[in-house]
Amino acid sequence: MSFSELGLPEAILRAVADLGHRTPTPIQQQAIPLVREGRDLLAAAQTGTGKTAAFAVPILERLETRGPNGAAPRALVLTPTRELAVQVAASFRDYGRHLSIQTEAVHGGVGMMAQTRALRRGVDVVVATPGRLLDHIGQRNARLGGIEVLVLDEADRMLDMGFLPAIRRIVGLLPGHRQNLLFSATFSTEIRQFAAGLLRNPVTVEVAPRNAAASTVEQRVLHIDRDNKRALLVHMLRTGDWGRTLVFARTKHGADRLTDQLDRDGILATAIHGNKSQGARTRALDEFRRGDVRVLVATDVAARGIDVDGITHVVNFDLPQCPEDYVHRIGRTGRAGASGQAVSLVSGEERPLLRDIERLLGRTLAKATADGFETTATPSISDRGPAPGARRRHGQSQRQAQTHAKTGPDPARRRHGHRHDAAGRRDHSPAYKPSRKGR
Repeated sequence: MSFSELGLPEAILRAVADLGHRTPTPIQQQAIPLVREGRDLLAAAQTGTGKTAAFAVPILERLETRGPNGAAPRALVLTPTRELAVQVAASFRDYGRHLSIQTEAVHGGVGMMAQTRALRRGVDVVVATPGRLLDHIGQRNARLGGIEVLVLDEADRMLDMGFLPAIRRIVGLLPGHRQNLLFSATFSTEIRQFAAGLLRNPVTVEVAPRNAAASTVEQRVLHIDRDNKRALLVHMLRTGDWGRTLVFARTKHGADRLTDQLDRDGILATAIHGNKSQGARTRALDEFRRGDVRVLVATDVAARGIDVDGITHVVNFDLPQCPEDYVHRIGRTGRAGASGQAVSLVSGEERPLLRDIERLLGRTLAKATADGFETTATPSISDRGPAPGARRRHGQSQRQAQTHAKTGPDPARRRHGHRHDAAGRRDHSPAYKPSRKGR
């Protein structure tokens, strides 16, 4: 199938051709006709499958065909992070380059003045993080009475990050008669329950198995003592045929520390996480895209929305606390049919987390070794896979964890370690907190 067979207008087909896209991806083939029909949609697609175009293209066609409706925005896209908001807004501008559609990204980490001017001047599409959008609503900069289409992008992540109260507040301000599109990498029970209250007679589109990792990504695990992880990472970067590499650390401090250590070892690296200003995060991504630095060290929150071509390797320097995050992480490589590799460095205390990941994937990940970096930890029962009929909850007690490893995950740790206010308003940046400089 070609894009022209989808019946899209000439102006959008020209933009698609300008961007070098020849054939629609599976999610685009299935979703675009349904969105054009005005149906509500519940769609699951892995990162890198082209899901942004699956909703951006038909929304642009709708807005251009129906013409302007005053200065109020007519389409609203909510995203979990500022990076993703910037990326999605850029996609709307790319696909709408030959149309008269105005798009504005509304997110924290930068001042509000430029966004305020754009919103008051009038835009057609608003791509926003929930917290910053509520700030503009509170200051009467954003009017949502004309919204015809609502998109929740990476809805599973927004719920994980505690945005549900903020989303409900925003949805309560929208017209009742509108089209709703919900895109999610995974279909958790919580997502399905939320969708049931939001979507009207939706069509479900699922182009990948639930919680599946991309088939183009080769996954392997190396068991290593925690104190030797950095040395092993440096060894692999120096001796392996590795190109652009994305490394995941669990904490912001850990990401900064690892970046400094890699620099001292002669490997150019930069970090991206929630404590970085928006300018610093943008510069880090630009350096990584240009190849000025070979390694980008990121936390899970900051990595949402990273869209960088040519990432050959993803390294889990620390395993994620939530097994679904593993799927999101490794989806940054092996995109659009390209091959990639995902390497997880697993210390003794992380073996219960590995077991959770393997249970989610429904298979045991291949184990690899590196000469001179063998672990001294005693093998645990988790390395043999889950016992028949056994199922350990993510919030296991410390006594349960100690049956699998020397020290289990801290039971007092809240999921993902995030904190939210009562309204769920969080932009994952220091700038989110009220200040005279704006957020």
